[in-house]
Amino acid sequence: MGYIIPPATRANFIGGHSMASHEAINESLQGVRESAWGGGVAPFATGSKKLGMWLFIMSDAITFAALLMAYCYVRVASDNWPTPFEFYPALVKATVMTFILLSSSVTMVMAVQASQRGQRASAVKWILATMAGGLLFVIIHATEWVGLIGEGVRLFHNPWGAPQFGAAFFTLTGLHMTHVFCGVIYLGIVAGWFGKGKLGAEDVEVAGLYWHFVDLVWMFIFPLVYILSIKG
Repeated sequence: MGYIIPPATRANFIGGHSMASHEAINESLQGVRESAWGGGVAPFATGSKKLGMWLFIMSDAITFAALLMAYCYVRVASDNWPTPFEFYPALVKATVMTFILLSSSVTMVMAVQASQRGQRASAVKWILATMAGGLLFVIIHATEWVGLIGEGVRLFHNPWGAPQFGAAFFTLTGLHMTHVFCGVIYLGIVAGWFGKGKLGAEDVEVAGLYWHFVDLVWMFIFPLVYILSIKG
């Protein structure tokens, strides 16, 4: 024989179960609302700052890739593309600049590691060393520009051959040099605020991503613009 549940008891059971379900649903919706307006879980398992920098790097990489491909196309399509650089001083100077940038990447790695260990003073020192490398790179690059301009190289004129050489050289190296200079300013701001405790280790790491990207771009410019332009 089965048990007969009184109507009042059945109503209380159903009502209680319904109220519990509504409370669970409301809690879930509240969690969704909080995650939607409060940031929620970091997308792609990374912080918003790092994600933003990666998106910037990808967009900037497309710009540099387009310029390098255009440079290669114009160079191959030209019958008299200049190869004006001597081994010394042009290639030696470019090699020194390459060494400086690669060394600054190492100091940036040391800065990131020090920041992650909580060693603020050490991290600031390594960032300053990275900035010094960037400034030295810009100074050497600027002297190279002055020398080429003194030899008569302009955006659409040069004494050696295809007039596009000047525009291609100054556009590629100038845009990269601008990135390096802006990176030095960026690192200076990060160093100052990190030293005062206003920024964390993630901010130093994000700055490092930008700096490594700038160094990587140079590793394409160096062989395409300098090594392939040595006098035969």
